[in-house]
Amino acid sequence: MPERTPLLHYRLSASVNEQSGEHQRCVPGNAVQGTPASSTRKSAPSSQPKKLSTFFGVVIPTLLSMFSVVVFLRIGFVVGQCGLIQAIIMFLVAYFIISMTVLSVCAISTNGALDAGGAYYMISRALGPEFGGSLGVMFFLANVCSSALFVLGLVEAIMASFGKPEDGGQAASSLQVLPAGYWWSLLYGTGILLICLLVCLVGAEIYAKATFIIFLIVMVVLATVFISFFAVHPHTITLPAPSQPVSNDTGPAPPTTANFTGFKLDTLQSNLWADYAVDYTTGTMMSFATVFAVMFNGCTGIMAGSNMSGDLKNPSYSIPRGTITAVIFTFITYNLLSLLLACSCDRILLQRDYSFLRDINVWHPFVTIGVYSSTLSAAMSNLIGASRILYALARDDLFGMVLCLAKKTSRNGNPWVSVLISWFLVQLVLFSGKLNTIASIVTIFFLLVYAAVDLACLALEWASAPNFRPTFRLFTWYTCVFGIVGCAVMMFLINSIYASAAIAFMLLLLLLIHYLSPTSSWGYISQALIFHQVRKYLLMLDVRKDHVKFWRPQVLLMVSNPRSCVGLITFINDVKKSGLYVLGHVQLGDLDTLPSDPLQARYDSWLSLVDHLNIKAFVNLTLADSVRHGIQHLLFISGLGGMRPNTLVLGFYDDCPPEDKLTDPTFVTLEPADPTVAPTVDPTHDPEDVCPTYHFYPLRDVGGRVEGGKVLGPQEYVAVIADAVKMSKNVALARYFHQFDRASTLSSSGKGSLYVDVWPVNLMRPDSSSYVDTCSFFLLQLACVLNMVRDWRHARLRLFLCVEEGRSMRGTEEKLRGLLKQLRIKANVLTVPWDQQVALHWQRQGGADKSKPPGQSLKEEEFEEDEGDDDFVNSFPSNATRMSDEYLSAVNRLILDQACPPPAVRFLYLPRPPADTRRYTSYLSQLDLLTKGLGPTLLIHGVTPVITTDL
Repeated sequence: MPERTPLLHYRLSASVNEQSGEHQRCVPGNAVQGTPASSTRKSAPSSQPKKLSTFFGVVIPTLLSMFSVVVFLRIGFVVGQCGLIQAIIMFLVAYFIISMTVLSVCAISTNGALDAGGAYYMISRALGPEFGGSLGVMFFLANVCSSALFVLGLVEAIMASFGKPEDGGQAASSLQVLPAGYWWSLLYGTGILLICLLVCLVGAEIYAKATFIIFLIVMVVLATVFISFFAVHPHTITLPAPSQPVSNDTGPAPPTTANFTGFKLDTLQSNLWADYAVDYTTGTMMSFATVFAVMFNGCTGIMAGSNMSGDLKNPSYSIPRGTITAVIFTFITYNLLSLLLACSCDRILLQRDYSFLRDINVWHPFVTIGVYSSTLSAAMSNLIGASRILYALARDDLFGMVLCLAKKTSRNGNPWVSVLISWFLVQLVLFSGKLNTIASIVTIFFLLVYAAVDLACLALEWASAPNFRPTFRLFTWYTCVFGIVGCAVMMFLINSIYASAAIAFMLLLLLLIHYLSPTSSWGYISQALIFHQVRKYLLMLDVRKDHVKFWRPQVLLMVSNPRSCVGLITFINDVKKSGLYVLGHVQLGDLDTLPSDPLQARYDSWLSLVDHLNIKAFVNLTLADSVRHGIQHLLFISGLGGMRPNTLVLGFYDDCPPEDKLTDPTFVTLEPADPTVAPTVDPTHDPEDVCPTYHFYPLRDVGGRVEGGKVLGPQEYVAVIADAVKMSKNVALARYFHQFDRASTLSSSGKGSLYVDVWPVNLMRPDSSSYVDTCSFFLLQLACVLNMVRDWRHARLRLFLCVEEGRSMRGTEEKLRGLLKQLRIKANVLTVPWDQQVALHWQRQGGADKSKPPGQSLKEEEFEEDEGDDDFVNSFPSNATRMSDEYLSAVNRLILDQACPPPAVRFLYLPRPPADTRRYTSYLSQLDLLTKGLGPTLLIHGVTPVITTDL
């Protein structure tokens, strides 16, 4: 039987490969990736009819995809190698894996309207365009290669029966009349592909009719196979010659015949257990893993029905019922056929002749017709499937103009351009001649898509979104997990190298689409999952378990006008140390007098600012009758659970003219919330260099006014500071940060030339020089946090120790160095004599305090006592009235004299506001004198312990 050998050789050597493709490739035409329509784009032409019923649109394509040629040429191989018991176990395991995916498909398909696109549509709409697009491309390529694979398989099967011997020898049959050779095979394949092309160009209806005819043929052939077990008498069958040597020269010669015994108990007993042998077509020793991989390919193809979603009358109704029906039918058929084979065929027949069903059939050509029909159906379904995937990708605009032509359709909605492109690519693949290697990758591609569908269903289930309520409820999150794990195991079982390459290819496509494709409006499951997890972990974040060891700054930065606060916003982003960072803004107004909330329209502009500056911050806006009340609102309500601001940062109240830092043409904002407000443009800038859209808010004038109205007075400003301290919030006042440019500061300062100066003493209390109170520690901690940021790691901390004459300078410095060592803070300690400045203070007092004459230093005991006297140190009793301007100016000059080289930023001690509200203005003027001309400076007041020496 010479004609059998080539066919058999093709069958098994292409086994893992072909099959992988067939089943999945068979994704019926329209079916495939139909046309995932984005929610914003127009849906497929409304004139396109959707007529296919459950049987014609789902059951038939799925059955043909799962059966294909496996049922005729590979079932005996499985039983012959692993025995009946292991074969049934293999089918149970394989169908368990695919059943998990079927449940996911059914769940997604019944969760609302399902557009054309099948698996691609499900994945892209659930997991987003990145996953959907990358897997859609892989699904498209898998279908293209699968179509070519089946065309070549059909050519090889035809040549096995009707082709002349390639070596020019005598033909074994009068039917062998077709010329053989590479170019002849390519010609035959091109002709078969043209037939498939014509069917696909006509549309889904003619395809459904063609597959129905093929389905009838396959079912008739399958019926004759079952009948033959009972109708055909036992006889001997001549085995084909092995393509590869199956034994050594020293062993017995391989048998040349085997028996079809009919139903016998002895035959069943001999076929119960495994007996792995060498594959006679490849010379490879079989094992459980290799046989299982081959068999599993015959169980795939479950997406064929869902791929027809665009042509079904009622996809949500048809897909679950049709797919489950097909899966159950094929499972029963495979197991029943395995039982009949084990009862009636010698094991040697099962192991050495993969096309033996033809020899035991009541009419031998029946099986050959079944092979031809199923292979042609697979080739056709993969071609039309590939075209639908391509059309869906084109309609979703994931690749821009690259696929614009693929959007064109005929009057009845058939994407004829996508069909032609797919046909052209299949034709190119035909030139390779053999696709055994590609077929393994094709199978892995399909399994990857199945795993993605399970992942999509799992994500929807875990997200607990209220709108995910499928009518099909026979699934849970662990069925999705089983499906994902099962598909992943099978991928690596078939070929670990190809599986790894497929995953890498998917990730590459995912990254490309992520960075190149436009934002979709489908909704991102990642956002739902993040919300679900964040809510769960916020509930677990118990504020009662806070500990100083794990303290981190959580900052609320009040921004009056983001256009002039870019330097401060970027600097605070460095200080937050992975903590909460909130940009707060107060808009004055009364909701009772407004038609709607004016803040909603501004959120997008603020979020655009966050994106533009590349900072990790939240935005919180509020409407209030005064700035003070607005900040109180934000301090009370900002954050959630254990993530609440513990530090308030304010810009300094001064008369420095603001500078517009958002004239960068790359920054895009939205239109103004109030259409009556015209965009303001700085006349000193070239219009081409200014962002053409609205710049958030108009800049205030030097007096702190906007459009002539004062928004905040000095009294209210200091009251805000006092409010924050009462709420146990740390406070920082930022001055001259309009001069701070992060990029230039960090780039212009070479290694070792970037300094951060820290003055941890209350310079407005010269009668108390404690360095170990809560506020001083807070200054040290923030400076250390800044120094831990990657871009600031090369900065040097300079800690200035103010001492008076007569005091043990060396002793005080050593104590401070020891403290820094305990706190693991690396800083240079510099001693600064300030006798002249202190003398100015006491001269102002007129000798009122006789207990401490001018120039007298604190005793060491006093230094120790101040460590625990936080309330006294922080209280600032009547300093605002007694501190002279001469003293403050002298301290200001003292700070400036130490700026060699000048620091990038200074950290100064901020005393708390006076209890007497009448002194607020004087308090603010003293801070102004103290910090005048210092450059970027943070005045910091800490109220919570932030440092510990404990492990």
